[in-house]
Order: sequence, then structure tokens, then C-alpha cells
Amino acid sequence: MATEPEVPPTTAIATETTTETAIEIETATETATETATETETETATATEPQKQPDDFLLRFCTVCASNQNRSMEAHLVLSAKYPVISFGTGSAVRLPGPSIDKPNIYSFNSTTYDEMYQELKSKDARLYTANGLLNMLDRNRHIKAAPERWQDWKVGVPRLEGSGAIGGGGGEGVKEGVVDIVITCEERCWDAVVDDLTNRNSPMNRPVHVINVDIKDNHEEAIVGGKGILELADMLTQAAKEEREKSDIEGTGFSRGTVDARVPEVLAQWQEKWPNLPALWTVTYF
Repeated sequence: MATEPEVPPTTAIATETTTETAIEIETATETATETATETETETATATEPQKQPDDFLLRFCTVCASNQNRSMEAHLVLSAKYPVISFGTGSAVRLPGPSIDKPNIYSFNSTTYDEMYQELKSKDARLYTANGLLNMLDRNRHIKAAPERWQDWKVGVPRLEGSGAIGGGGGEGVKEGVVDIVITCEERCWDAVVDDLTNRNSPMNRPVHVINVDIKDNHEEAIVGGKGILELADMLTQAAKEEREKSDIEGTGFSRGTVDARVPEVLAQWQEKWPNLPALWTVTYF
């Protein structure tokens, strides 16, 4: 039987050495390629303008007379995307009763939506289901604890989810206790907010836009008004993002003043889309 010739030991060693050298060369080449790729990536990252996070949001406050219908509908729709709080400007919370001269009257801040719900349900469940009050209060008690009065708001005190501020940005609410935009739902509420801010003498010297979107106080109009307010919030936020991106590209640094200057333009565009929701606007200070 024929036998295979033996390979001399020195030849085998040389072959293994050559293979190892080839592997080392390939490894070194791959390492060099990876290093070059990382360097290119780092260089590109350094030269690209830094983009702001997509969640750059304005903060909103909605206001009506009793913090029940219009402001809470707007609060609900805004809370899906934005930090938002809400208030009423009346002296007390007034809800329809069995007759026009017998309203149900409650205190702001202390009487909860759930307490109102349970009381009206026990009084006349059929009546208050038919007129929509129980459905409204049920919605409200799942948004925050109780109706709050604008005049009692301590501006600058942080408000988180547990204190009634819910919504966009991870549900963290209005951290600094201030907002960028106040949207009222009736002209007398707009007057009350502007007068109150004037009487506070601007302790923070912080500008705030106060916009009135006139909404009739019934459930159907509140739903329409909430949709209009959400679109206005989207348009204002988009304008703010555009100004921030522009400042990044130009390297000028972001200034709130550029956003403030866009508000009249955005509001005019919005009003063309929503002619049945007459709007008023002013700038005042916290």
C-alpha cells in the first residue's frame, strides 16, 4: 500500500506561520477600516448642526367660567400632546339645576368633580344624564381632581400631574408653574384673565400670550371649539419649532422673541380656517 510522503517539520511550521500572518494582516486591515469609519462618523457628527429634540412643546392653559365644559374639553384634547392646565374665572362653579333659577352651585378648588357627580346622580340621575352633566363630570373627574379658580393660581409654583396638570412631554405637566399661551373660551373670561395679570404687577416679568376663542357654552360647541384650539396649538408649536431650527442653522441662538413675533401671523392663518370661532389676542406678563 502506498504511503503519503511526510512533510518535513520545517515546511509545516512555515505554512502555519504564513497563514497566521495573513490572518493578522486581514485583522489589521479590518481594524484600520473600522477606525477610519468611526473617524468619518465623528467628523460628520461634529460638523452637522445639532438638532433640537422633536418634543419641543409650548405649554398651555385653558380657561372658561366654571372650569367644567369648554376649558375641560380643550384641556382633554390638548393633554394628548401638550403640557396643559385649566381654570375657571367665576366666583363659584355653577351648573344647571332643575330650573333656570335653581342652579347647582359649588366651590372652586375644594369640591371635586367626583363629589359633584355623585351628588347630582343621587338627586336626579335621569335629568342630569339627559342634559349631559353626568357625562361631562365623569370626563372631568378622569382629567383632574377639582375645578380650579384662575384668581387663586399661584403663578411660578411648580404644577405636576398630581396637582391637575397633565399632558404632553411625558405627562410631566407645567413644571415651572407658568405657561406660554393662555386660551380663554369667552370674552368676559379673557377680560378677567388680563385684568388679573395686570393687577399682579408682573412679578416674574415673563410674557404670556392671552388668546380668546369664543365658544358657546354647550357640549356640542365645546367639542368643536376643542378641535379648533388643538389646531391652533399645533400651528403655534410648529412656528416655535421653525424658529428654533432656524436659529440652530444660523448659529444665532434661540430667542423667544422670534416666536412671539409669529403669533399674530399664525393666529390670522388659523382664523381663516375657523371663522366661526372669533378670536382676540393680547400679550401681558406673569
